[in-house]
Amino acid sequence: MKTNLILMSTGATAGLSIAITFIVTALIAGVAFYFYHRKQTNNQFKVDKEANKIITDANNKASEIISNAEKEAKSKGEEIKANFLHEFDEKKAYLNEAEQKIVAKQDILDKKELVLDKKEESLITKENILEERKIDLDNQFKTVSDKQQLLDDKKVELQNRIDEVLSQLEKVSHMSIDEAKDELMKRVEEKEVKKIALYKEQMEEQAQNEAEDRAKTLLALSLEKYAQEVTTEHSTSTVGLPNDEMKGRIIGREGRNIKSMEQLFGVSLIIDDTPETITVSCFDPIRREKAKLTLEALIKDGRIQPGRIEELYQKISTEFDESLKRIGEQTIFKLGLPRISPNLLIYIGRLKYRTSYGQNVLDHSIQVAYLSSVMASELGLDPILAKRAGLLHDIGKSIDCEMEGSHVQLGRDLAKKYGESEEVINAIESHHGDVEKKYLISEIVTAADTLSAARPGARSETLETYIKRLEAIEDICKSYDGVQSSYALQSGRDVRVMVVPEKISDEDAKVIASQIKDRIENEVNIPGQIKITVIREMRAVEIAKK
Repeated sequence: MKTNLILMSTGATAGLSIAITFIVTALIAGVAFYFYHRKQTNNQFKVDKEANKIITDANNKASEIISNAEKEAKSKGEEIKANFLHEFDEKKAYLNEAEQKIVAKQDILDKKELVLDKKEESLITKENILEERKIDLDNQFKTVSDKQQLLDDKKVELQNRIDEVLSQLEKVSHMSIDEAKDELMKRVEEKEVKKIALYKEQMEEQAQNEAEDRAKTLLALSLEKYAQEVTTEHSTSTVGLPNDEMKGRIIGREGRNIKSMEQLFGVSLIIDDTPETITVSCFDPIRREKAKLTLEALIKDGRIQPGRIEELYQKISTEFDESLKRIGEQTIFKLGLPRISPNLLIYIGRLKYRTSYGQNVLDHSIQVAYLSSVMASELGLDPILAKRAGLLHDIGKSIDCEMEGSHVQLGRDLAKKYGESEEVINAIESHHGDVEKKYLISEIVTAADTLSAARPGARSETLETYIKRLEAIEDICKSYDGVQSSYALQSGRDVRVMVVPEKISDEDAKVIASQIKDRIENEVNIPGQIKITVIREMRAVEIAKK
């Protein structure tokens, strides 16, 4: 192959040289003919000289061309040879690699064949074991069948014996089997009824003994749980500031101003990172309101120092007490009631700053007064007296933060102190059932109080309580296996429960709805009624394509 390549290279060089020689010869002949022609028409000497020069240049040019052609041919030949050798090496390497792959695949096939042989031997062994076990099971089945036949024979023999004994018992007792069963059930029933009645009596007695203590415990626990939720809402007020620099002026040098305010006002002032806001904290709504008004006046005045604080507080306290009296007078005038003790008017005004379950007590008392008046008029009683009793029924709430006792007891004492009638006093002390109602007016006031408090929206729940109730309802729904999701809608009055159709059948859905209803009734404090809907939906979706 290498020899052939060399011959091809030499032949190419020789052919190229012949072609160049031919070209040069033709060029020389053409030039010679040209100068021969000119030689005939022009100066022979010049023509010869020029012809010799041209011939000489042509020979040099031809030699140069031939030399360059030989070099180029030699270079081309070497390049062709190198490419051929490179291609040869690549094909040789490819063949070696292919040969190695074939050998490796043959090894893999040999190993797989060996593994298959071993598996075949294992299968044959297992087949033999299974055949032996089959024979063993056939023998065991035959043995069990024999024993079953023996048991059937014994069962028949025993039944015959039982029938014989029952026949003898019927003859001795002079009673049939059904009569004997009825007699036995009757005696057992009488005995159990007595036990149940005795147990019921014992449980009722025990429940009565424990009910009061249990009720007090539950009430205390409820107060504990509820107090945390409503403390912030009903014991704080906020005062807006023009800027955060005012906080430093209110605090004062070394805290003198804020210490003086807290001591004088009887409240706690909270100055935190909340921008342009001060929180006034106190359980007494009157103190809290006075402190708020004083702070607003100090901020407006700009002179914040202990002396000025005391001066403004005394001024605002006096004006506030006068405003309480004016509120009482306006309320009396609005209701059209006859004269009430001036001292009692202040307590009526204090009700404006008292709330109960989110309901303003003064507004509530006015509503009760109106309702009592309407009902008294319909029953032919004194509407003015009923209106007076309705207005004053919660008067004790104006001082229940300052004195010991329930608002019923405090209200009764205030009414007695300022000369109210027996009907009014009895309506105050009996509207929660603490004492017996002696007058029909008392019944009317109690009914009006219930109507005002039960009006939808009259008493608001805290946001925390509302959210916790919704979460409790949804948690109860999600606690059942197969429930995918649950949603409390319409403020928790409509509950939708989505179940997995593969796990829950239609009958199971009905059972889950009933169980959820029972748990919500027992575990969640709900207003009104709640609708529980269990949704089980099965969808089959297919997409057709062309």
